[in-house]
Amino acid sequence: MPQRIESEEAALAARTTTTKKKSKGKGKGKAAGKRGVNQSLVKALAHELRVEILAILNERMASPNELAKELNEGLSQVSYHVKVLKDYNCIELVKTEPRRGAVEHYYRASSRAFLTDRDWRELPDTVRTGMSADLFQAVVDDAIAAMESGTFDERTDRHLSWTPLILDQQGWEEVRDALGSTLKVVLDAHAESAKRLSRSGEEGMQASVSMLGYQVPETTAKKLPKRKAPSSAKGKAKGRTRAKK
Repeated sequence: MPQRIESEEAALAARTTTTKKKSKGKGKGKAAGKRGVNQSLVKALAHELRVEILAILNERMASPNELAKELNEGLSQVSYHVKVLKDYNCIELVKTEPRRGAVEHYYRASSRAFLTDRDWRELPDTVRTGMSADLFQAVVDDAIAAMESGTFDERTDRHLSWTPLILDQQGWEEVRDALGSTLKVVLDAHAESAKRLSRSGEEGMQASVSMLGYQVPETTAKKLPKRKAPSSAKGKAKGRTRAKK
């Protein structure tokens, strides 16, 4: 299932396809590795500062100087990680501007990042945790902004659900795959909408879709409401009780 880095589905940028290993030749074909893992993408996201830079460049273009000020990091350090991201084709140069005898370079993310489960496992634990925390915070901030502005409940057909579950391994895999399939439908709708809006000249509606599927700790699970037995089962139980009498 694709991991959104938008972990399992946000807001970071990089190539959307896993680099395939070529049967012949050398060079870029090696990037995928024996298991088909996109090593370039994994390496690009294997440093927390690069993850933060990608998150910003997914939202807007910026220069290393602007990024350094926003992230409160040294310019040389940020410039180095920007170069790494560019080498891995995660970002692209969009314009240059003269600044006091020098030239300032502006970059933006080249495309939205998707990690396979295997890619995700290749990342260091600290990077995965940081990316998940950043993504979750982005989801929360986005929802709060929508609530405060009134747009969250503006549409009567908006979707909001919370579903506590008890699953075995097969059930978990089925839910996981369903979320991945839904993400593809959402992205296809986004792409088709862009085509129609381009033809019509309309601005379109800003929207957000967030999907979360995760294991909860046992202490939290115990607080979840217990599910009642199906009504049909209850009826059979009562019938047996009356029969005994």
